[in-house]
Amino acid sequence: MKHLLAALFLTLSASPAFAADMVRSYSYYTLDATTLDELSKQFESRGPKVESSGHKHPGATRMQFTTHTTYSREPGRCRVLKARTVLKVEVILPRWRPRRKPEADMRIIWDTLASDIRRHEGQHTDIAKNYARKLEQSIQELGSADNCAEMAVKVKKTTASVLDEHDRAQQQFDRVENINFEDRFQRLLDYRLQRMEGRQSREFGSPRYHH
Repeated sequence: MKHLLAALFLTLSASPAFAADMVRSYSYYTLDATTLDELSKQFESRGPKVESSGHKHPGATRMQFTTHTTYSREPGRCRVLKARTVLKVEVILPRWRPRRKPEADMRIIWDTLASDIRRHEGQHTDIAKNYARKLEQSIQELGSADNCAEMAVKVKKTTASVLDEHDRAQQQFDRVENINFEDRFQRLLDYRLQRMEGRQSREFGSPRYHH
């Protein structure tokens, strides 16, 4: 998912050691379909629009990277003293509230689909967390420059480079997921059905035969 360009807060005073941090929130949109066909159409009409694709999706994860950079000024030199990247994540998920009794098997289909959407968006969050740490580390390893204005330019270029790499990683993940969706969903659905059958067998016990 497309990131929001990180803001850089530049100071020249010493500060305590920083570590990448994350703030996560959730929001929901409602689906009231009672058939699989209706559900598919509502995903397309009600789902969140993703900037990178220009299309609406069943779920989305919006990310904002904010980097606080602290500098140390020395005679004729400036270097990064500390860097801290804060990742803000908003996960947008569907919520199913059928307006009337749904078709048979819709519940198991929905549960399978909703679980896969949550997993997918969770993976997007994990990718972003990894790049938040990489951004922080990359800035801290920049070395020094003749002055802090020059150092700030190096920080800005490094930030842009790491976040571009992050976007490519997110897009590659989506491409792989889209290619494998049908096979993955069928396996998940089969697994859930097998578990249901197993529970039913345990509830009713082994069949008995009378002669």
